[in-house]
Order: sequence, then C-alpha cells, then structure tokens
Amino acid sequence: MISTVLSTLMIMLQTTTDTSAPFFGFMGVTSALVFACMGAAYGTAKSGVGVSAMGVMHPELVMKSMIPVVMAGVIGIYGLIIAVIIGSSISDSDYTSFDGFAHLGAGLSVGLSGLAAGIAIGIVGDAGVRATAQQPKLFVGMILILIFSEALGLYGLIVALIVQTKAS
Repeated sequence: MISTVLSTLMIMLQTTTDTSAPFFGFMGVTSALVFACMGAAYGTAKSGVGVSAMGVMHPELVMKSMIPVVMAGVIGIYGLIIAVIIGSSISDSDYTSFDGFAHLGAGLSVGLSGLAAGIAIGIVGDAGVRATAQQPKLFVGMILILIFSEALGLYGLIVALIVQTKAS
C-alpha cells in the first residue's frame, strides 16, 4: 500500500511542472558554488597563514609548502563544475519538481562536502607546513592526510554528478 502511494507520488513529481521548481534548481547552483568556495577560501587562508609563518624560518621551503593552498583551490573548482552543469540544465518549461529537488541535492552534496574538505585541508595544511619546517620527514605524512581531506570533496563531486544525472 505505502509503496504504491510513494510510486504514484514519484511519478507525479517527475511529470508535473511546478513554477517553484526552478527556484530549487537555482538554490542547488548557489549551494554548490557558495559552500565549495567557502571551503576553498578557508583552506587557502588557513594554509596560507602556515606557509607565511614557516617562510619566515625557512624561505627555501615556501614553494614546497604551497601544496595545501593548491589543493584547497581545487575544492572551489568542484563546486563550479556542478554549478555550471546544473545551471545549464534549468529551464522555465518542462522543469519538474523532481528535477529541482535533484539539483538542490546535487548542489548541497558537492557544496557541503567541499566546505568540510576545505576546513580539513586548512587545518592540516597549517599544522603540516609548520611541522614540516621543523622535521622534513613529516612531509609525506602531511601529503597523505591532505589527499584524504581532498577526497572528501571528491566524494561530494561524484555523488553530485550521479544525482544530477537522475534529473530529466
């Protein structure tokens, strides 16, 4: 009984157009870009503080320590990719509530995971470059932790791509 009702509701969501549906699609675009860029900005700023502090003691290591800053910037690109894909598929006609909700889910997926990844990259990057300046053997460990932090954003990108393709 419940499965029949849910199936009927899903069919109705996929076939009926709603004037508010594009709002949810555009909120997905906004969420993807804003949250991912917030994570990228935090990661860049926090890592940059560590690079600057480390550069005072060891200026020869500054370029080697820019890796967290670059990795934080990539998080913003993930959000941009999904925002462009979603934004280009929103239309004022034949855009269902299901499409709008799917696009909102995709945007929130990449945006919030990008925010989390940016925070992780910023904290690890700041502490990591300072520690690497004192003990160079920690560099590989820092890079591994940064890779796992970056993977959080990549997971959000993958889920967002999958969810976005579910929209018609």
